[in-house]
Amino acid sequence: MTISRPAVKPADPRFSAGPTRKRPGWTLEALSDAALGRSHRSAIGKSKLKQVIDLTREVLQVPDDHRIGIVPASDTGAVEMAMWTMLGPKPVIVAAWENFGQAWIVDADKQLPLDELTLLSADYGKLPDFTAYDGSQDLVFTANGTTSGVKVADYGFIPDDRKGVTICDATSAVYAQDLPWEKLDVVTYSWQKVMGGEAAHGMLILSPKAVKRLESYTPPWPLPKIFRLTKGAPGRQRLIEGIFEGATINTPSLLCAEDHLDALKWVKANGGLQGMHDRADRNARTIWDWVEKRDWIANLCEDDERRSNTGVCLKIVDPRIAALPAGEQAVFAKSIVNLLADEGVALDFGAYRTAPPGFRLWVSGLCEHADVEAILPWLDWAFETKIAEL
Repeated sequence: MTISRPAVKPADPRFSAGPTRKRPGWTLEALSDAALGRSHRSAIGKSKLKQVIDLTREVLQVPDDHRIGIVPASDTGAVEMAMWTMLGPKPVIVAAWENFGQAWIVDADKQLPLDELTLLSADYGKLPDFTAYDGSQDLVFTANGTTSGVKVADYGFIPDDRKGVTICDATSAVYAQDLPWEKLDVVTYSWQKVMGGEAAHGMLILSPKAVKRLESYTPPWPLPKIFRLTKGAPGRQRLIEGIFEGATINTPSLLCAEDHLDALKWVKANGGLQGMHDRADRNARTIWDWVEKRDWIANLCEDDERRSNTGVCLKIVDPRIAALPAGEQAVFAKSIVNLLADEGVALDFGAYRTAPPGFRLWVSGLCEHADVEAILPWLDWAFETKIAEL
């Protein structure tokens, strides 16, 4: 079958999973009020950072008794800050089913000297079995597999009366999926994922249980400055409250802070948190419906309820490609990615390098639905074009 070259391209070809596209209508003029050249310790600098914290609480609907802080080193820094300051006094379970979750397994298994550690893992496209977790342990897990297209759809496995703390890497779930705050003691994410922000800044949200752990437990290992969330002698340490009021540990970019403020204001003015959820759901559903009508491509996650509505991960299942060696399958998928990049149709949408050959389309609430609709005929065309070249 010959497919004609589509006539309509996405208005914005950026389908990268991070950093992601800006909000609709964004221009550099949106940053004209940034406090450039000013100290982040100045009144205006601290005010801007406090605005980010306060608007985050409002838009994300974070409970009043949770602390919200801006920390160094993106989501990675926020997760590791929590792991290195809180883990140790109880048995630990780390669950992973994609590349970034595996990074936390490395920290727990190879770097931290944890005495009682259980590792739960699963292949791309699946979730691990959480039945090993009963609430007596500390738990580290991702809410949404950025590289696998699988989300935690049901948090019922986490008891409300748990004894341990739960550390949730929510960087590709936040602002797109429900987060049950009563079950999550630490929530981390970065601005550059669902909110299209710039790199290097992480967000750290702590429940009262997490604060209690920080103030009652002193890790036996040294902590670098950028990990220190408390001050005072061991046994009498207290949370550094300034971190959660805009006094960051290291120097943040006030230009990036202005950019994130702009994104938060746009979300607030365009349906709020539910609007972001609804747009991501609609975008993802459009792709899933398209996949169901084709026999050359499939969802990496086979469970409908667990499919991510942000990073939609697809695999090539055409028998002509599936019969090829794995390396050649990856080359074929990459040829489609390169073709659509050359056409100016879609950028940075290839599957993660360790995932099965295919594609990963980032379609969160900042992505226009018309762009999602426009890319799908191009995928068909590119596939048929490259098949014909075999």
